Amino acid sequence: MQRLLSTFLLTLVTSVTTLYAQGTVDDYNRAYSLQKKYSSRNCFYTNANPKWQQDSHTFWYIRNTPDGEALVTIDADKLQENVETDKNKIDAKRDRPPRPATRHWMEVDDEKGQAPVASPDGKWYAFIKNDNIYIRDKDGNAERQLSIDGTPGNYYSSYIQWSPDGQYVTSCRIRPAEKRYVYYVESSPTDQLQPRLHKQEYAKPGDELRFKVPCIYSIDGKKRLVPDISLFDKQYDIYGPRWEEDSKRITFEYNQRGHQVYRLLEMSAEDGTVRSIAEETSDKYVCYNRIFRHFLKNGKQIIWSSERDNYNHLYLLNRKDGSVARQITRGEWYVREVQKVDEQSQQIYFSACGVNKNEDPYLIHYYRIGFNGKDMICLTPEEGTHKAWFSYDMKYLVDQYSSINKAPITVLRSADDGKVLMTLDKADISKLTTEGWKAPEAFAAPGRDGKTMMYGLIQRPSNFDPSKKYPIIEYIYQGPGDQYVPKNFIPYNWWMTSLSELGFIVVMVDGLGTSFRSRSFENFCYKNLGDAGIPDHIAWIKAAASKYPYMDLNRVGIYGCSAGGQESLSALLHYPEFYKCAYSACGCHDNRMDKIWWNEQWMGYPVDEHYAKSSNVENAHLLSRPLMLVVGEMDDNVDPASTMQVANALIKANKNFELVVIPGARHTMGESYGEHKRYDFFVKNLLGIDPPKWEDIRK
Repeated sequence: MQRLLSTFLLTLVTSVTTLYAQGTVDDYNRAYSLQKKYSSRNCFYTNANPKWQQDSHTFWYIRNTPDGEALVTIDADKLQENVETDKNKIDAKRDRPPRPATRHWMEVDDEKGQAPVASPDGKWYAFIKNDNIYIRDKDGNAERQLSIDGTPGNYYSSYIQWSPDGQYVTSCRIRPAEKRYVYYVESSPTDQLQPRLHKQEYAKPGDELRFKVPCIYSIDGKKRLVPDISLFDKQYDIYGPRWEEDSKRITFEYNQRGHQVYRLLEMSAEDGTVRSIAEETSDKYVCYNRIFRHFLKNGKQIIWSSERDNYNHLYLLNRKDGSVARQITRGEWYVREVQKVDEQSQQIYFSACGVNKNEDPYLIHYYRIGFNGKDMICLTPEEGTHKAWFSYDMKYLVDQYSSINKAPITVLRSADDGKVLMTLDKADISKLTTEGWKAPEAFAAPGRDGKTMMYGLIQRPSNFDPSKKYPIIEYIYQGPGDQYVPKNFIPYNWWMTSLSELGFIVVMVDGLGTSFRSRSFENFCYKNLGDAGIPDHIAWIKAAASKYPYMDLNRVGIYGCSAGGQESLSALLHYPEFYKCAYSACGCHDNRMDKIWWNEQWMGYPVDEHYAKSSNVENAHLLSRPLMLVVGEMDDNVDPASTMQVANALIKANKNFELVVIPGARHTMGESYGEHKRYDFFVKNLLGIDPPKWEDIRK
């Protein structure tokens, strides 16, 4: 009887293992081969990226065809196409040198060392000497000191701006702060035997920052204007300054420390007074990096973007007092980017998501609207996410649209009404599907509140069998600051496609705290990065498993890098009843250890108890499931000490875990070595089998 029972149990275990277990040598080899098989070249998918000619309605792009690449030139006026297949001509177009980058006026170098700056008429040069502003004539004979209060501890920036009439210069006087540095030991440099020490400037939350004061000086030396600082006295940073065309004033932008106040300020070149002409405030944070501004030529109004009504919209502001003359766009949707403000035609061209209530709210479409907020027209109405390139005069646009399961279509449209004038390209994915490619599924389900829809992806293996049970692996990068689940057609998803081939269903979802839904949706992350939207992810995965019983809720793993590294470990620490193992790469595990610009926006200033509450270091003692930590020893994005401090806390708590340090690697998911370690980790901990020997795998 005992022998019969043993035989029965052995048969049961064998059958269950056969049912569950993949992750074989063949699975590994197939996983590693998919990137090449599923490449865009193999599906003849053209990433249009057209190049419009400035002086005509002609553009060109490189088309990918079954017979190879082709150089396609389109005359939009005549709707004529010219195709050339000469490889030399194609390479010449592709390899042409890029145009010099034009710096936005906010993107300035405020340190010392910039070359002398010529006046508009070329007669004078402004420069920094002895920490002060000087000018000299073009022959270098006459030299005049303009500022007199610069010192090594309060110096003038070499980013000097001349007024259009050449009578004034402006620059910021800067009081520096002590800099923090992060140090890295490169253990295995390629050019020497001994390790090498590296040093990087790296401000962290709570650090002191430099203080900037925009000043104006007349070139005759008679006017020295140093303003009152009361409107910009709690700086995170000052952007600018920028001269107005009348040479009577400068504008600059003030980002308050903690990011709860953002002001567009104007300083008079007559008397140095400063006033606010636009202001954004929040009890959490202002998304300052998304603000669009356009100064109308009439000098009286500004087109400005704001989330003040919970959605990002365009406003016409009165420059005199910052009041709203008109809200141009409105509704429960989100303006993404402004392509052009056409003052002559009183039209604004922009992209937005969420306008169409019957589709995924993250899909991007392009629109045109009048300054008066009327007659908004969708220029790209087909369902999908769109990418458009407009001609310089805004008469035409090239539009490429797709969705996660529909291959790209590229068309030429009228920018007046969106009418399709010419179909340029349709991706041919027949060879891709012949290779076994299956599109992921876009799946939506309510989050933690049971009503707010969350949107994500489900990736199944190419040899999917619905009669089997599949462990689930979640790839997480929850942000905030963006929206991360892909919406466009991707033949090969680096983070999901290959991993699924080992016998997993891989998922990804955007939860509360990610961007472009609404201000309140994203603001959920404020002082709360430790939450990471995980309860929304769990609810979404449970809903998917309820619909698809072959998804095994008893075997769920999670992995991610950077913010995803923090989030994957946080999920494992706080929800071990759901997540059974985690692979965490280069995580910003303690927001006090990470870069200032990312963490102070989402976690606030000054540093308070919320930082510790969200810290994986502080919560490391909660570990009860398998964990693999990965870090590049040269990570110059997230301080590698963040990972090592988690390891230290785990050791002190007597917890078992794996630590993989990649010599010479920077910010990484683990490179090829780490990828293989990740495959093995999930095969072992979710499939319950020993991974194949590495030497048996064909890379």
